Amino acid sequence: MLSNEQKRVILALAKEAIKSAVTNNTINKEAWLKKYPWLAQKGAVFVTLNKNNNLRGCIGSIVAHQSLIDDIINNAKSAALNDPRFTPLRANELKDLEIEVSYLTMPKLLNYSDIEDLKRKIKPRVDGVIINYKGYQATYLPSVWEQLPDFESFFATLCQKAGLSSSCLTYHPTIYTYQAIEIKD
Repeated sequence: MLSNEQKRVILALAKEAIKSAVTNNTINKEAWLKKYPWLAQKGAVFVTLNKNNNLRGCIGSIVAHQSLIDDIINNAKSAALNDPRFTPLRANELKDLEIEVSYLTMPKLLNYSDIEDLKRKIKPRVDGVIINYKGYQATYLPSVWEQLPDFESFFATLCQKAGLSSSCLTYHPTIYTYQAIEIKD
């Protein structure tokens, strides 16, 4: 889906956006688009920042709603400065930062009859999951399966992330799945 060159460009752009966010510099979007016109196509990414193997920021788009260049820049800057779980990133932290960009496919509705059917249809370590119930919504990227490898803990904490009870699957929420191409150093 993405060439190695495209992955390299996406990661480089995210790094530049993060650096520009903490140093108050600007990014020359026109130069990037002239060199890589495919960045003008719509795309959705999550940008995850880790420092010393601990989450330091993660912001993204579930659905492609703007150009890929804008999605990368906006989410990289937001992960660095606006993740409400963390203080804004400081310039002296850049050297210790591990940056990962997840390029998302379009979410697809997953029809299921009950929890056992959902268990059969979900592909751990492959599927990212969006849960939606009565206006409450949350998502986990496919990489979250690494920390929460079993179905029960994955969905219990995803329900809680959405602001619902850990047993929210009993209410039969709407479930969407998507996949992600993970790009990191």
